[in-house]
Amino acid sequence: MIGGLPPGVVPPHAEAPKNIRRWAVRIEYDGRGFVGWQRQATGLVSVQSVLEAAATRLTGGRPVSSITAGRTDSGVHATGQVAHLDFPDDIPLSSSAVRDALNYHMKPHLVAILIARPVLPTWSARFSAIRRSYRYRILNRPARPTLDEGRVWHVRQPLDVELMQKAAQCLLGRHDFTTFRASACQARSPVRTLDRLDIHREGDEIVLVTEARAFLHHQVRNMTGTLKMVGEGSWSVERVAQALAACDRRAGGPTAPSEGLYLTGVGYNEDPFVK
Repeated sequence: MIGGLPPGVVPPHAEAPKNIRRWAVRIEYDGRGFVGWQRQATGLVSVQSVLEAAATRLTGGRPVSSITAGRTDSGVHATGQVAHLDFPDDIPLSSSAVRDALNYHMKPHLVAILIARPVLPTWSARFSAIRRSYRYRILNRPARPTLDEGRVWHVRQPLDVELMQKAAQCLLGRHDFTTFRASACQARSPVRTLDRLDIHREGDEIVLVTEARAFLHHQVRNMTGTLKMVGEGSWSVERVAQALAACDRRAGGPTAPSEGLYLTGVGYNEDPFVK
């Protein structure tokens, strides 16, 4: 749960904003050019700042705020990020106009709106979400990446995918994930329910796919770094279960690099992007 709320429920104190029209947008971006999703006081380029600056161009300078389903870190990519934007209701906009105009004004940054749909003013990209999905890509070969430079974690030594998959099953279900939680994580509770964690090989690439209603800060990258240790033979499968039970970040493996991680989707009880 996020903030103690049941799935799909917005905060009880949240009232419908007045004089706005809310839009849900699905976003794709290359994380290498950003300090992450969240706007920074330092003025460094974030996905949020680029998106909101483009939206403000559509309103003639009136500020437009955004809320996202998940705040990705610097270097993390997205193929299915979701956010909502509040435009003044006196501006007539169509779905295609929102998508195309935002994409035009966000150039040359490598971020694009894939689809835009109007939603109720009480709908929230964050609080209405009931599932988040991530993919982690490991290029497992001696030769360094060329076409995928900055988009995969390059691991030279051979990894045993079967052992990694077996160890991954130790992490499924509802647990205290303190061992796989960043020290700077601001979540109220370290308890999360991991619904899916699958690992398979596609040629030279090892792909980790995971789903949960919510994740802790660095949870996917910390789990990936630990499972890589199993794959290279440094850890046993049993040690992963022991690390989880320890509820201590020092018991876990290293944090995998950000460039291999992708936010691939956000699920809702009623998908706003399906007509």
